[in-house]
Amino acid sequence: MIAELGLAALWLSTALAALQMISGAMGIRDGAASPFAIYARPAAVVQAFLAVLSFFLLLYAFAVTDLSIKLVATNSHSAKPLIYKLTGTWGNHEGSMLLWVAVLALSGGLLAGLEHRLKEKTMSATLAVQGFVAIGFYSFLLLSSNPFERLPVPAIEGGGLNPLLQDIGLAIHPPTLYIGYVGLSVAFSLAMGALITRQVTPDFAKVLRPWVLGAWVFLTFGITAGSYWAYYELGWGGWWFWDPVENASLMPWLAATALLHSVSVLAARDALRTWTIMLGVLAFSMSMLGTFLVRSGVLTSVHSFAVDPERGSFILALLGLYIGGALVIFALRAGSISEGKRFSMTSREGALVFNNVMLSAILAIVLLGTLYPLLTEAFDVRVSVGPPYFNPAGAIFAIPMFVVMAIGPLLRWKDDKPARIQFELALVASIVIAIIALVAIFGDYNVLPVLGLALAVGLGVAALLPLRGRSLRRVPVATWGMVCAHFGIAVALFGMASESAFTTERLAAVAPGDAEEVGGWTVQLESIAPVAGPNWTAIEARVLASRGGGEPTILAPQSRNFWSPPQPTSESALITRWDGQLYVVIGDQAGTDESGNPRWQLRVWWKPFVTFIWYGGLLVAFGGILSIFGRVRVDLKRRNAAARGDVRREELDALNDSGPLPEPAE
Repeated sequence: MIAELGLAALWLSTALAALQMISGAMGIRDGAASPFAIYARPAAVVQAFLAVLSFFLLLYAFAVTDLSIKLVATNSHSAKPLIYKLTGTWGNHEGSMLLWVAVLALSGGLLAGLEHRLKEKTMSATLAVQGFVAIGFYSFLLLSSNPFERLPVPAIEGGGLNPLLQDIGLAIHPPTLYIGYVGLSVAFSLAMGALITRQVTPDFAKVLRPWVLGAWVFLTFGITAGSYWAYYELGWGGWWFWDPVENASLMPWLAATALLHSVSVLAARDALRTWTIMLGVLAFSMSMLGTFLVRSGVLTSVHSFAVDPERGSFILALLGLYIGGALVIFALRAGSISEGKRFSMTSREGALVFNNVMLSAILAIVLLGTLYPLLTEAFDVRVSVGPPYFNPAGAIFAIPMFVVMAIGPLLRWKDDKPARIQFELALVASIVIAIIALVAIFGDYNVLPVLGLALAVGLGVAALLPLRGRSLRRVPVATWGMVCAHFGIAVALFGMASESAFTTERLAAVAPGDAEEVGGWTVQLESIAPVAGPNWTAIEARVLASRGGGEPTILAPQSRNFWSPPQPTSESALITRWDGQLYVVIGDQAGTDESGNPRWQLRVWWKPFVTFIWYGGLLVAFGGILSIFGRVRVDLKRRNAAARGDVRREELDALNDSGPLPEPAE
């Protein structure tokens, strides 16, 4: 009965999405005079309830291990811990797509139920587009990827979840990414709605901005969590592999970052109108492309779900329909939208435009490096594109972007003179040059890590300079969010550069009692013993690690063998200190020593400041959260000020989106 209820809820949601689309379209044509247009909002709200209900019914089926449902029988097992039964709901193709459409419907319902600042015609157009997007994904689920399909005969036992996905990180990483992707779909619908009705205004931007900010925060957190999960779970010692599916999450983040800055300029200064709409289309197209890569079968990765080309063709058709249609509308309507107020390139707007161009260039590099191997493979030529391409090519645009990021927040809106901030420029430049000189004198390192280290420190100092000379209690919360996010970028960049420049590694075959030195640590293999878990067995090493003659810390890396489904994995063991992490992995047996004792492969890394990568990512996400709360606070203050009818200049300064207003001309 659970499966039938879930499937019925999906069909009803599809019907309501169609009603939402048609009602919204009627509202575009006839405006408030259309009696049919009033159904768009309630259709979106009820659809949200039914789609979320459908997902929770599937979640319940996984919790009780209902082996009459094909998806549960294929991806779960009665002996799995409950947490992995639940996370297994979205650890597969069909379940993850149901989560996708549930979040999509919930977002549309929240937009319809809570947002009343847009003109009704623009809201109708937005809901029509959102309904159109939803219908495509509902059709994909119901016609190609039914999560509630029954087995003719219930299975005796389930097949189990991929062991690499049986980790708490799976409970965080995919859902946060999906919320980010879906947030960009709402941004896309809003952008299309404003374009169709020619209402690309600052008021529209203020409605759009929280959705972009929310999507960006969730993408940031999801990518950060996914990076750390891959780092400790896969046992290879790296935090980013430039895997195509990793890139599939990075590309929407790059586009969303550019969109976030563009929509902020539109909201604050009524500029970059067409650029904002174009970035809204681009950000959603990157989300759709990521969905295609993960679910088309063109990639083989632990991150990918489907291997059915028919499903990939369905998503490719949706990609062409949504993005192709949006580009046609953009081509027809963009000329009727003025670009807004003009500004000098030596202004805050100019700095934001420059960095948006740099972000777009980095996005193009990642997109090319991701798709090029797929293109050559179609002609039976296999190539591998990795760090030797991505790192230097991306650095060409990332380095000037970081420089301008340090300067931009110090500039005034509309027009400014760089000489006004010559002290700040000299301070940041001196720090960068001094660090480059010190590293060059005392070490022999690659150029990029040294530049990254210097820029990280300079950017960290520059991120705090907007607070200089101001009463910290009067700094707007949104400005604190900007400072926190920019400082988080500096912290993450410092971690990346340090890990790349200073990591030391030791790979050895050791017998119990043998010790190895790495990065100032002494690592000794004490013993090897078999252990068993709820659905796996393992060889576990007892390793003693000490630094500087201090008290040793016990580590227990494992080489596991899961039996449902059968698969070997490596479970790393970590010691975290303020200045880095010791990373230990145990491998297979590697012969014997002179006394006949078995040797084991032991791989050890000392990674200075590697944890700063994820600390920085969390700071960036926290900065976005502060900005969201800051915008809400600003809106409330503006409404109160408007109600009073007498707003003094000091209040305007406090309410301004990005710092003090420029002084009036003499």
